[in-house]
Amino acid sequence: MENLANLNIYKASRTIKRRENTLYNALRSIHEDSIFVGEISQLWPELPLLANLRCGLWYSQKFHSTCYFKSTDGHTNNWSFNTSRLNLHVALLAGQKGGCMIVDSTRKGKRFPDSMSKTIPIWTCVLNRAIWNYRTRFGLAGSAEKNESNDSTECDSSINEDSYSWDCSLHLPLWVSNTERALIEERLDGWTKDLEASGADIASIVLSLKKPLRPLWISQKTVIWLNEVPDCDSWDFTPIILVSTSSPSSNFQQRTTSEFSWRYIAGAGDDEESWARGLSPNLFWKHAYDLISSGPDMCNKKVADIVEKDRVYRAQRGKNAPQISIKPSKSSASSGHFPAQEQLDLEPLCMNIEEKLFDNNSISWLGETNLAVGTTQLAKDASGIDCVLSCDLESNSLCSKESEAHLNLSIVSSKFDRSSLLRSLPSAVNFAKNNLRKGKRLLVCCSSGEDISICVCLAILMSLFDDRGHFDEGRYFSETQVTKLELRRRLVFICQFAVNARPSRGNVKQVFNYLCGGNVKPTS
Repeated sequence: MENLANLNIYKASRTIKRRENTLYNALRSIHEDSIFVGEISQLWPELPLLANLRCGLWYSQKFHSTCYFKSTDGHTNNWSFNTSRLNLHVALLAGQKGGCMIVDSTRKGKRFPDSMSKTIPIWTCVLNRAIWNYRTRFGLAGSAEKNESNDSTECDSSINEDSYSWDCSLHLPLWVSNTERALIEERLDGWTKDLEASGADIASIVLSLKKPLRPLWISQKTVIWLNEVPDCDSWDFTPIILVSTSSPSSNFQQRTTSEFSWRYIAGAGDDEESWARGLSPNLFWKHAYDLISSGPDMCNKKVADIVEKDRVYRAQRGKNAPQISIKPSKSSASSGHFPAQEQLDLEPLCMNIEEKLFDNNSISWLGETNLAVGTTQLAKDASGIDCVLSCDLESNSLCSKESEAHLNLSIVSSKFDRSSLLRSLPSAVNFAKNNLRKGKRLLVCCSSGEDISICVCLAILMSLFDDRGHFDEGRYFSETQVTKLELRRRLVFICQFAVNARPSRGNVKQVFNYLCGGNVKPTS
């Protein structure tokens, strides 16, 4: 009887939570928090505003770029520096602009998500150490920037007392315990070695950054005196300003306006599949005024109309337009070669980060490999493409004159099928092999251009290219043993060009299993 009572209480609490977490409450909460983001961005208007995917993307209609720092990499006893999510474009952008601001949120009643409390601080510290090691290795510590500035970035105070100290220490917020700090610090040297072994383009970051990276934290409870806002140039570090939009007082707060009563939800943008009903951040900001003014009673219908009109609009233009199904509520880089272990060339080839596109409006060519990656909706009108490998479930709009120039593989996420990608990789690699040997330029695409298509390109690069990035029809692959280190190095190579790449762990694991299970034999 006691168990039944507990079960009823649990069900009741879940029902109440679902009722509070309505679509209107979520959108209204996002809109309220976006005002705070706008105010903070105006304090340092020269700094670019970045959204930490995916939650952060809801909180402004004017982001310069995106990044992908996962909270799971900062969870207690699960700290990680993930070489498949290096976010090097953030460091390059911060170096060019003098810093940047990253927006994220959390539902858990905390001021900051773990992505901001630990993941990003670990990232800045590891990058700073790798940069310092690079400068020391090539004799750049103390003289690299003297031609451009009187300020050099040195760690050794005996070299020049007037120069900036290159800070390699770990900077964590005060609420992280000393015990946790010590455990993280024990792992920093190992993570730095992992970064250096991954083949990441440290040289470009060395050229871009004149001061070490350092995180700063701003939330809705942070007190800022507007007449004392410091100028970024006055700091002896490159600021990574972490803006958490969540109001941490409680998860649900009753709020009332002259027209409506609604409940504020902290971190409302998180887990959009559970509440957004097909609405995207872009669609929301296009119709924000209408949605907010529609009120709680009409919001669901308004969203359904907007989503369906957008779907029809995209379908009429041959773009990817899947039918949105709503679950009913129970309550009612600069080179085309793979990076080597050591990068000796330091000539000024630092890429202009603004020339790299961070949205889905272009395809990304992977160096000189004749491979490109992008979204399915761009495949139809993409120029310079000879053949297309589509990984979408629906790609009826991709109709090629030559059947040999197009292959459609209906691959689903590892969340729904743990071997969908694995089963399709032999066909994908053979298709790529037959076309690349003829000198054709191949586009690999999926709906997002960020996950499945990235993993297919990874399998192709591993199977058909040698360690210098030359197409050899699989000879190098057949003679070498696949290692996780080599897999990471080539994934880092892809991410240098496809900066939005977000391959899931499950899909990368399927690529590794495919590579370990059989080789692609070269043809004579």
